Amino acid sequence: MELNFTKMHGLGNDFIVINNLNGNIQLTKEQIQFMGDRHFGIGFDQLLMIEETNLENTDFKYRIFNADGNEVEQCGNGARCFAYYVRKKRLCDKDTIIVETKKSIISLYYDQNNITVNMGEPKFNQSDIPMLTHGYSFDDQKSIYIIQRDLDNNTIQFSAVSMGNPHISIVVNDVDNFPVQYWGKYLVHDSLFPEGVNVGFMEIVSNTEIKLRVYERGVGETLACGTGACAAVVNGIQQGVLASQVKVQLPGGMLDIEWQGTHFPVWMKGGAEMVYEGKIIL
Repeated sequence: MELNFTKMHGLGNDFIVINNLNGNIQLTKEQIQFMGDRHFGIGFDQLLMIEETNLENTDFKYRIFNADGNEVEQCGNGARCFAYYVRKKRLCDKDTIIVETKKSIISLYYDQNNITVNMGEPKFNQSDIPMLTHGYSFDDQKSIYIIQRDLDNNTIQFSAVSMGNPHISIVVNDVDNFPVQYWGKYLVHDSLFPEGVNVGFMEIVSNTEIKLRVYERGVGETLACGTGACAAVVNGIQQGVLASQVKVQLPGGMLDIEWQGTHFPVWMKGGAEMVYEGKIIL
């Protein structure tokens, strides 16, 4: 099978986008893993699939697969690339694009290379993350969980939230020099999270700016993570250390995140880029 794709990135978080509106492309987990390999395939953090939706008042179905071949619920940087792709490919002429994801409906607002995404309301219930209900203590005043782990006999403090996919955020003093690979690889499959978790390491620069690195399940550390940026800001606001509008400095660039609090959606604003068009034989 010869497959057409477009290589894209959002702040270095890279994707291939596949147009499957006719519904004739069925990829196996092994095929996705092969394409995701940066030595023998194309290389990407996630594969984004554009499909038809059966839902009313919705423009497209948006499917996301990690480089390990597993389908996941949400990807914020990918959502911006999705909006940029369907406009540039003239699949849609709307400035507001409504898309169906695995677990939710999200709205994308196109303005040339500056795209705003309504990421929906964050969810804190343990069943929504999902997160098991034992093995930790909870500090209600600080909105943090505390767990004891055998790795170097450390006590770990984190905040947890679902942005359509599971995230924890850990505040560190110096994120540039923090051992993200070491801790991320350990925590991403922690037994508290039956579906795995994305792990964000956040340095607070001020109440309106943070630095963030994210270790993603099924991928590893990425140059940017849109849902991770949203989760970190939401958790910082919950803890009372961040304002409602925050600039998030990721290794790949800057995102603007806004959250006005309970019952309000999280807004994410940033760019997207096309890199090249290609074909691969599977």
